Amino acid sequence: MGKSWLLWSLLSAVFAAATAVLAKIGVTGVDSNLATAVRTTVVLVFAWGVAWSTHQAPALATFSSRTWIFLTLSGLATGLSWLCYFKALQLGDASRVAPIDKLSVVFVLILAALFLGEPLTWKTGLGGGLIAAGAVVLALK
Repeated sequence: MGKSWLLWSLLSAVFAAATAVLAKIGVTGVDSNLATAVRTTVVLVFAWGVAWSTHQAPALATFSSRTWIFLTLSGLATGLSWLCYFKALQLGDASRVAPIDKLSVVFVLILAALFLGEPLTWKTGLGGGLIAAGAVVLALK
């Protein structure tokens, strides 16, 4: 696996930052749910375009029912997250909303320990605590 996960994670963070700023501008003066629907449609078309252009779409036939269930649940969680995120962006400053949204990292640490058996060490506890503290400090500015 090497360190390629780190590059992809950093790219994800950069695009997530751009998402916050672009979405904040985009939700100005429009319904946040409708804005989420537009964004989701763009993501849908883009994701299918990537899947088809990389010749991965035919592999859908090999998905197990377990895969379908968990990807569906993940999709529902994503949709709920995006609806809440866009509403929060519409109501608050992007520089305050985004740090609170990133508390998801802390929740991932906890859920990964509970459901995936990933270890909760003093390092993950300290890092999670620092993320939580930083999010609170930024949100209270």
